[in-house]
Amino acid sequence: MALKDILVPAMGESVTEASVSKWFKQVGDAVKQDEAVAELETDKVTLEVNAPVAGQLKEIKAAQGSTVQVGALLGRIDEGAAGATKVAPAAPAAATATPAQPATTPAPASQASTSAGPAARKIAEESGIQLADVAGTGKDGRPTKGDVMAYAAAPAPAKASASGPREERVKMSKLRLTIAKRLKDSQNTAAILTTFNEIDMSNVMALRNEYKDAFEKKYGIRLGFMSFFVKAAVAALKEVPEVNAHIDGDEVVYKRFYDIGVAVGGAQGLVVPVVRNADQLSIAEIEAEIARLAQKAKDGTLAMSDMTGGTFTVSNGGVYGSLMSTPIINPPQSAILGMHKTEERPIAVKGQVVIRPMMYVAVSYDHRIIDGRESVTFLVKIKEAVEDPRRLLLGV
Repeated sequence: MALKDILVPAMGESVTEASVSKWFKQVGDAVKQDEAVAELETDKVTLEVNAPVAGQLKEIKAAQGSTVQVGALLGRIDEGAAGATKVAPAAPAAATATPAQPATTPAPASQASTSAGPAARKIAEESGIQLADVAGTGKDGRPTKGDVMAYAAAPAPAKASASGPREERVKMSKLRLTIAKRLKDSQNTAAILTTFNEIDMSNVMALRNEYKDAFEKKYGIRLGFMSFFVKAAVAALKEVPEVNAHIDGDEVVYKRFYDIGVAVGGAQGLVVPVVRNADQLSIAEIEAEIARLAQKAKDGTLAMSDMTGGTFTVSNGGVYGSLMSTPIINPPQSAILGMHKTEERPIAVKGQVVIRPMMYVAVSYDHRIIDGRESVTFLVKIKEAVEDPRRLLLGV
């Protein structure tokens, strides 16, 4: 018998431990080479561990929920062995026929319960009490007025909820714990302020409606609004470089590249995969990359390389119906753009009240590095670019 170890793989820089979130195989199961046998969860991603050889899973050394280090032993495979045959449980022996017992006839309600006095009956009717449920202390076991009053005052027995326990405790995943810690650290460390504006979405919506079918036919992906905001953010970052910088000790690090994080909801919670070199991508390429990353987030297959190194983040709470919010900075970045729900509202245009599809937008920023003038200028640049998408094509 040749046993082959299943080890915790290297999981990227700065990640040294994970928790075993799931075993796909049980002891005795047959496994194929490179077949997923377990799933690990780190503070950033989940990843599958594949069988190094084909054979039979012989041992599980790290139970579900346990914490393991890189290189630790998860289990062992008996190389080349076939999987154990699942044996169906034996059918129970036929039961010996037993003569049917006569059904027990329920006893009729006692005469004592139905012959309570008028006062007892009145209180029972007003309280919705069945006299048959009251233990009587009167003559022949009849319920008295006092018996009914005592029954009405007694606490009702606790009833089990039809949907199960009233509370449930579930251990937080490593990813959720890390999200909670990072967001709290962001609030504790950065001097966060938020500035707001609103965007008339008329022109970009008209552009999208006119070309969405041709766009999807040519590129095989849907044309959304996120790509326009990513392009607008890149243009604004070039105009206001402080927003694309971060503080490192007593230095300000200015980024000369534009890796834009796009916040999406994944299988394990909110994650922020990064669109690399967004300044070098077309609208179609940005849409394709966002779709690819969103699918990986949904499948739980994002790698750490997909989520590290972003210089700025765009988050769209509007897909969940949010009208306005103050997004929290994703450290070590210095700012984040929050998009929201597009809603028709009356606005004044050239002295006339018109109905336009409007979106509130917000930029939360670290006031230690970004002043109010820069934050407002940055948001106005985004507003101008989205309201007139031709600016994105002309670079003005």
